[in-house]
Amino acid sequence: MTYFVPTGGLPAQTELTTDRAVFTEAYAVLPRGTMRDIVTSRLPHWEGTRLWVIARPLSGFAETFSWYVVEVAPGGGSSEPEPDPDAEAVLFVVGGVVSLTVGAVRHRVQAGGYAFLPPGTAWTLHNEAGQNATFHWIRKAYERVDGVAVPEAFVTHESDVPVRPMPGTDAWGTQRFVDPDDVRHDMHVNIVSFEPGGAIPFPETHVMEHGLYVLEGKAVYLLNKDWVEVQEGDFMWLRAFCPQACYAGGPGRFRYLLYKDVNRHPSLRLG
Repeated sequence: MTYFVPTGGLPAQTELTTDRAVFTEAYAVLPRGTMRDIVTSRLPHWEGTRLWVIARPLSGFAETFSWYVVEVAPGGGSSEPEPDPDAEAVLFVVGGVVSLTVGAVRHRVQAGGYAFLPPGTAWTLHNEAGQNATFHWIRKAYERVDGVAVPEAFVTHESDVPVRPMPGTDAWGTQRFVDPDDVRHDMHVNIVSFEPGGAIPFPETHVMEHGLYVLEGKAVYLLNKDWVEVQEGDFMWLRAFCPQACYAGGPGRFRYLLYKDVNRHPSLRLG
Protein backbone atom coordinates (compact mmCIF):
# COMPACT_ATOMS: atom_id res chain seq x y z
CA MET A 1 0.00 0.00 0.00
CA THR A 2 1.15 3.55 -0.69
CA TYR A 3 -0.06 6.72 1.01
CA PHE A 4 0.63 10.32 0.08
CA VAL A 5 2.27 12.34 2.86
CA PRO A 6 2.36 16.15 2.55
CA THR A 7 5.78 17.73 2.82
CA GLY A 8 4.89 21.39 3.36
CA GLY A 9 7.54 23.79 2.15
CA LEU A 10 6.81 26.85 0.01
CA PRO A 11 6.81 27.25 -3.80
CA ALA A 12 9.54 29.32 -5.38
CA GLN A 13 8.75 32.88 -6.43
CA THR A 14 9.27 31.76 -10.04
CA GLU A 15 6.35 29.30 -9.96
CA LEU A 16 2.90 30.12 -11.32
CA THR A 17 0.18 31.01 -8.85
CA THR A 18 -2.59 29.29 -10.81
CA ASP A 19 -3.52 25.84 -9.50
CA ARG A 20 -6.60 23.62 -9.17
CA ALA A 21 -7.90 24.96 -5.86
CA VAL A 22 -11.59 25.85 -5.99
CA PHE A 23 -14.36 26.61 -3.48
CA THR A 24 -17.95 26.65 -4.72
CA GLU A 25 -21.39 26.54 -3.10
CA ALA A 26 -21.54 22.77 -3.71
CA TYR A 27 -17.97 21.54 -3.28
CA ALA A 28 -14.35 22.46 -2.64
CA VAL A 29 -11.08 21.02 -3.92
CA LEU A 30 -7.89 21.56 -1.93
CA PRO A 31 -5.01 20.29 -4.09
CA ARG A 32 -1.98 18.91 -2.31
CA GLY A 33 -0.06 22.06 -3.26
CA THR A 34 -2.19 24.08 -0.83
CA MET A 35 -0.73 22.20 2.16
CA ARG A 36 2.27 24.47 2.74
CA ASP A 37 4.18 25.52 5.84
CA ILE A 38 2.43 28.91 6.07
CA VAL A 39 -1.04 27.36 6.50
CA THR A 40 -0.20 24.93 9.31
CA SER A 41 -1.71 25.19 12.78
CA ARG A 42 -0.70 24.18 16.30
CA LEU A 43 -2.91 22.73 19.04
CA PRO A 44 -2.89 23.16 22.85
CA HIS A 45 -1.32 20.25 24.76
CA TRP A 46 0.41 18.90 21.63
CA GLU A 47 4.20 19.03 21.49
CA GLY A 48 6.33 18.83 18.33
CA THR A 49 3.19 18.78 16.22
CA ARG A 50 1.76 20.77 13.35
CA LEU A 51 -1.35 20.14 11.28
CA TRP A 52 -3.24 21.15 8.20
CA VAL A 53 -6.93 21.77 8.92
CA ILE A 54 -8.57 20.77 5.64
CA ALA A 55 -12.22 20.71 6.79
CA ARG A 56 -14.20 22.30 9.60
CA PRO A 57 -17.92 22.92 10.10
CA LEU A 58 -19.14 25.88 8.08
CA SER A 59 -22.74 27.11 8.16
CA GLY A 60 -24.44 26.32 4.86
CA PHE A 61 -21.67 24.00 3.70
CA ALA A 62 -20.22 20.84 5.26
CA GLU A 63 -21.51 20.99 8.80
CA THR A 64 -20.85 17.70 10.59
CA PHE A 65 -17.09 17.12 10.73
CA SER A 66 -13.54 18.41 10.87
CA TRP A 67 -10.50 16.81 9.23
CA TYR A 68 -6.84 17.35 10.07
CA VAL A 69 -3.63 16.05 8.53
CA VAL A 70 -1.29 15.89 11.52
CA GLU A 71 2.52 15.73 11.45
CA VAL A 72 4.27 14.73 14.70
CA ALA A 73 8.03 15.11 15.05
CA PRO A 74 10.14 12.55 16.94
CA GLY A 75 9.43 12.96 20.64
CA GLY A 76 6.21 14.86 19.95
CA GLY A 77 2.61 14.04 20.70
CA SER A 78 0.02 14.59 23.39
CA SER A 79 -1.28 13.14 26.65
CA GLU A 80 -4.37 15.40 26.39
CA PRO A 81 -5.25 15.21 22.70
CA GLU A 82 -9.03 15.79 22.65
CA PRO A 83 -10.66 18.67 24.57
CA ASP A 84 -14.27 17.87 23.57
CA PRO A 85 -15.93 15.05 25.57
CA ASP A 86 -18.60 14.66 22.87
CA ALA A 87 -16.12 14.22 20.00
CA GLU A 88 -15.58 10.87 18.34
CA ALA A 89 -12.65 10.33 16.03
CA VAL A 90 -10.99 8.20 13.41
CA LEU A 91 -7.21 8.22 13.14
CA PHE A 92 -5.55 6.86 9.99
CA VAL A 93 -1.76 6.73 9.85
CA VAL A 94 -0.09 7.42 6.48
CA GLY A 95 3.56 7.87 7.45
CA GLY A 96 5.91 6.74 10.19
CA VAL A 97 4.81 5.05 13.41
CA VAL A 98 2.83 6.35 16.38
CA SER A 99 2.39 4.98 19.88
CA LEU A 100 -1.35 5.14 20.55
CA THR A 101 -2.67 4.29 24.02
CA VAL A 102 -6.41 3.66 24.26
CA GLY A 103 -7.49 3.19 27.86
CA ALA A 104 -4.80 0.93 29.31
CA VAL A 105 -3.80 -0.68 25.99
CA ARG A 106 -0.81 0.57 24.02
CA HIS A 107 -0.72 0.10 20.24
CA ARG A 108 2.13 0.58 17.82
CA VAL A 109 0.37 1.95 14.74
CA GLN A 110 2.16 2.27 11.43
CA ALA A 111 1.09 3.39 7.95
CA GLY A 112 -2.27 1.85 7.12
CA GLY A 113 -3.26 1.69 10.78
CA TYR A 114 -6.80 2.77 11.67
CA ALA A 115 -8.31 3.64 15.05
CA PHE A 116 -11.90 4.48 16.00
CA LEU A 117 -12.22 6.46 19.25
CA PRO A 118 -15.74 6.98 20.62
CA PRO A 119 -16.61 10.06 22.68
CA GLY A 120 -15.14 10.14 26.15
CA THR A 121 -12.30 7.74 25.30
CA ALA A 122 -9.09 8.23 27.25
CA TRP A 123 -6.30 8.15 24.68
CA THR A 124 -2.80 9.48 24.11
CA LEU A 125 -0.55 9.60 21.07
CA HIS A 126 3.22 10.01 20.84
CA ASN A 127 5.94 9.58 18.24
CA GLU A 128 8.68 7.48 19.82
CA ALA A 129 10.42 6.72 16.51
CA GLY A 130 13.24 8.58 14.79
CA GLN A 131 11.27 10.09 11.92
CA ASN A 132 8.15 12.19 11.49
CA ALA A 133 4.79 10.47 11.77
CA THR A 134 1.73 11.65 9.83
CA PHE A 135 -1.89 10.73 10.37
CA HIS A 136 -5.39 11.86 9.45
CA TRP A 137 -7.64 12.87 12.33
CA ILE A 138 -11.35 13.06 11.53
CA ARG A 139 -13.60 14.42 14.30
CA LYS A 140 -17.36 14.52 14.66
CA ALA A 141 -19.74 15.43 17.52
CA TYR A 142 -21.32 12.08 18.32
CA GLU A 143 -25.12 12.02 18.11
CA ARG A 144 -26.42 9.98 21.03
CA VAL A 145 -29.76 8.16 20.76
CA ASP A 146 -31.79 6.86 23.68
CA GLY A 147 -31.58 3.08 23.78
CA VAL A 148 -28.60 2.90 21.39
CA ALA A 149 -25.23 2.16 22.96
CA VAL A 150 -22.08 4.09 22.11
CA PRO A 151 -19.76 1.87 20.01
CA GLU A 152 -16.51 0.66 21.49
CA ALA A 153 -13.02 1.76 20.49
CA PHE A 154 -10.94 -0.41 18.18
CA VAL A 155 -7.58 -0.36 16.40
CA THR A 156 -6.94 -2.27 13.19
CA HIS A 157 -4.97 -2.12 9.94
CA GLU A 158 -6.35 -1.77 6.45
CA SER A 159 -4.59 -5.00 5.41
CA ASP A 160 -6.98 -6.80 7.77
CA VAL A 161 -10.08 -5.29 6.15
CA PRO A 162 -11.11 -6.86 2.82
CA VAL A 163 -12.11 -4.86 -0.23
CA ARG A 164 -15.79 -5.54 -0.89
CA PRO A 165 -16.57 -5.19 -4.61
CA MET A 166 -19.57 -3.11 -5.56
CA PRO A 167 -22.38 -5.04 -7.30
CA GLY A 168 -21.54 -6.14 -10.82
CA THR A 169 -17.88 -5.09 -10.89
CA ASP A 170 -14.43 -5.99 -9.59
CA ALA A 171 -13.03 -2.57 -10.56
CA TRP A 172 -14.66 -0.60 -7.72
CA GLY A 173 -14.68 -1.66 -4.09
CA THR A 174 -14.82 -0.42 -0.52
CA GLN A 175 -13.01 -1.35 2.67
CA ARG A 176 -15.61 -0.87 5.41
CA PHE A 177 -14.14 -0.59 8.88
CA VAL A 178 -17.50 -0.89 10.65
CA ASP A 179 -20.64 -2.84 9.80
CA PRO A 180 -22.99 -0.58 7.73
CA ASP A 181 -25.95 -2.08 9.67
CA ASP A 182 -24.52 -1.09 13.06
CA VAL A 183 -26.59 2.00 13.92
CA ARG A 184 -24.42 2.76 16.93
CA HIS A 185 -22.09 4.43 14.44
CA ASP A 186 -23.15 7.82 13.10
CA MET A 187 -20.20 8.22 10.74
CA HIS A 188 -18.30 5.93 8.43
CA VAL A 189 -14.68 6.44 7.39
CA ASN A 190 -13.81 3.92 4.68
CA ILE A 191 -11.29 3.42 1.89
CA VAL A 192 -12.67 3.37 -1.65
CA SER A 193 -10.57 1.83 -4.44
CA PHE A 194 -10.76 1.78 -8.23
CA GLU A 195 -8.72 -0.29 -10.60
CA PRO A 196 -7.77 1.42 -13.89
CA GLY A 197 -10.95 1.88 -15.89
CA GLY A 198 -13.18 1.63 -12.83
CA ALA A 199 -15.96 4.17 -12.44
CA ILE A 200 -18.91 5.34 -10.41
CA PRO A 201 -21.35 4.96 -13.31
CA PHE A 202 -24.00 7.45 -12.18
CA PRO A 203 -24.01 10.82 -10.41
CA GLU A 204 -24.55 9.94 -6.74
CA THR A 205 -26.82 12.54 -5.12
CA HIS A 206 -27.52 12.00 -1.43
CA VAL A 207 -27.94 13.55 2.00
CA MET A 208 -24.54 12.48 3.35
CA GLU A 209 -21.74 15.04 3.44
CA HIS A 210 -18.38 13.84 2.19
CA GLY A 211 -14.72 14.43 2.75
CA LEU A 212 -12.41 12.56 0.34
CA TYR A 213 -8.61 12.50 0.65
CA VAL A 214 -6.80 10.83 -2.23
CA LEU A 215 -4.30 8.31 -0.88
CA GLU A 216 -3.01 6.96 -4.18
CA GLY A 217 -3.31 7.51 -7.94
CA LYS A 218 -5.30 9.95 -10.05
CA ALA A 219 -8.74 10.20 -11.61
CA VAL A 220 -11.36 12.61 -12.90
CA TYR A 221 -14.17 13.36 -10.48
CA LEU A 222 -17.60 14.78 -11.27
CA LEU A 223 -18.42 17.45 -8.68
CA ASN A 224 -21.81 19.06 -9.27
CA LYS A 225 -21.52 19.99 -12.99
CA ASP A 226 -17.72 19.99 -13.24
CA TRP A 227 -15.28 17.23 -14.13
CA VAL A 228 -12.17 17.87 -12.02
CA GLU A 229 -8.79 16.11 -12.23
CA VAL A 230 -7.54 14.95 -8.84
CA GLN A 231 -4.41 13.13 -7.70
CA GLU A 232 -2.88 11.66 -4.56
CA GLY A 233 -2.72 14.24 -1.78
CA ASP A 234 -5.78 16.20 -2.97
CA PHE A 235 -8.81 16.71 -0.74
CA MET A 236 -12.44 17.10 -1.83
CA TRP A 237 -15.22 18.47 0.35
CA LEU A 238 -18.77 17.80 -0.83
CA ARG A 239 -21.93 19.40 0.48
CA ALA A 240 -25.03 17.26 0.96
CA PHE A 241 -26.77 16.45 -2.35
CA CYS A 242 -23.79 17.51 -4.49
CA PRO A 243 -23.88 15.20 -7.56
CA GLN A 244 -20.70 13.13 -7.76
CA ALA A 245 -19.18 10.42 -9.92
CA CYS A 246 -15.70 9.19 -10.78
CA TYR A 247 -13.67 7.70 -13.61
CA ALA A 248 -10.24 6.22 -12.85
CA GLY A 249 -8.27 6.13 -16.06
CA GLY A 250 -5.05 4.73 -14.61
CA PRO A 251 -2.26 3.90 -15.08
CA GLY A 252 -2.45 2.64 -11.48
CA ARG A 253 -5.03 2.24 -8.75
CA PHE A 254 -7.01 5.20 -7.44
CA ARG A 255 -7.80 5.14 -3.71
CA TYR A 256 -9.22 7.62 -1.26
CA LEU A 257 -10.18 7.88 2.40
CA LEU A 258 -13.89 8.75 2.61
CA TYR A 259 -15.95 10.33 5.41
CA LYS A 260 -19.74 10.36 5.50
CA ASP A 261 -22.37 10.97 8.18
CA VAL A 262 -24.91 8.13 8.50
CA ASN A 263 -27.64 6.46 10.54
CA ARG A 264 -29.29 9.50 12.13
CA HIS A 265 -32.37 11.66 11.53
CA PRO A 266 -31.44 14.97 9.92
CA SER A 267 -31.93 17.84 12.33
CA LEU A 268 -35.09 19.82 11.68
CA ARG A 269 -33.66 22.91 13.34
CA LEU A 270 -31.04 25.04 11.67
CA GLY A 271 -28.32 26.69 13.69
